[in-house]
Amino acid sequence: MLAERYDVFLIDLDGVMYVGDELLPGSGEAVEALRRMGKQIYFLTNDPRYLRREFCEKLLRLGVSSQEEEFITPGWTAAHYLAQHSIRRVQVIGTASLRAEFANQGIQAVTTGECQAVVVGYDECTTLAEVEQAVRQIENGAWFIATNSDLSFPGKDGRQLATGAIVQAIQAACRRIPVIIGKPYPPMFQQALYKTGNSSRTVMIGDSPDTDILGAHQCGLDAILVERIACRYPAANDYRLPNARITTLLELFQHSSDFREWRNPGFPWPDTIEPGVTAVILNSQGEVLLVERVDNGLWGLPSGHVEKAETVTQAIVREICEETGLAVAVEKLVGVYSEPATQVFSYPSGKRTHFITLCFRCTITGGHLRADKNEISRAAFFAVDELPANLLPMHPQWLNDALDKAAAAVIR
Repeated sequence: MLAERYDVFLIDLDGVMYVGDELLPGSGEAVEALRRMGKQIYFLTNDPRYLRREFCEKLLRLGVSSQEEEFITPGWTAAHYLAQHSIRRVQVIGTASLRAEFANQGIQAVTTGECQAVVVGYDECTTLAEVEQAVRQIENGAWFIATNSDLSFPGKDGRQLATGAIVQAIQAACRRIPVIIGKPYPPMFQQALYKTGNSSRTVMIGDSPDTDILGAHQCGLDAILVERIACRYPAANDYRLPNARITTLLELFQHSSDFREWRNPGFPWPDTIEPGVTAVILNSQGEVLLVERVDNGLWGLPSGHVEKAETVTQAIVREICEETGLAVAVEKLVGVYSEPATQVFSYPSGKRTHFITLCFRCTITGGHLRADKNEISRAAFFAVDELPANLLPMHPQWLNDALDKAAAAVIR
């Protein structure tokens, strides 16, 4: 049974232990049964509104005993995170309890004047003036911290708006990407692993594939989904696929063969999927044009994004002209590339994008070679058998496909 597979259980609260002020059937009994088996239990919630003590008191009112130290919340984790970075003045969008978490770490929550960080949590009384003040503070250099990115959470009468809705409003206005503390991001899981001594027999149990399951798998942990409505994903390597599915915590103690091993597929989980274009351009000596990217310092074929209202061939012609000063004509489609292991890119901002890339073979029709110094630092032609060592790993395959005399484009 699932309960015997693990020594440490990280259990979500909303939707797993309770909904609103009602304890879910079997959740209290399951926790007590795990304790009798000697298992370690920690409660990981993305709810930033309350102190750990208040969550402990709520469970007690619902008939479940626990200790304050067993709760890991985004507010408590955010306070530790900022204290470690010597942040002492913050603007907090959130409840009095959230502000108290920062006070407990010696961090002052201010309503006027400059601050070192803006922490966005949740309070149903949040005003537009607070949101606008947060935007101004971030534009003036304050760190942008979000307790969590949940857009909604389960309430007694249905879904309710959550922190993520406020975070996205601020992000859209100031065009900054926040550091997110809660699931599925690492900080709360790292706190949990620190408490458990990095036990390899640790599992996350939650009701959200997009936070609980995804977050656990990104940190190398097994994950069990509490699922009352069937949720399926088509790709076998989807990080949101759980190791097992249950409808109540009591099913942890039933004998079941419904278990799949989780293995990291070898690529980071992307935030977005976007179309991309790249080009193989040969000069009259048969040398290939490569550019050195500013963002990662690696050499590669000229590449870029497809903009709105633009065809893919228009996109590659524009990108090459902007980056290298060369005018080109598209000769043929080399291939379409979508393999995540080579097509998921991580950027310094923290954003991860999975590109569906169309590679074209192009011929030079004019212009003078240069580097735009914005996206590329250098541009040069190389002999195809003397490519630089620090070349993007998938580009040799693309070059080989372009040099192949086969008429048909490849799909990889």
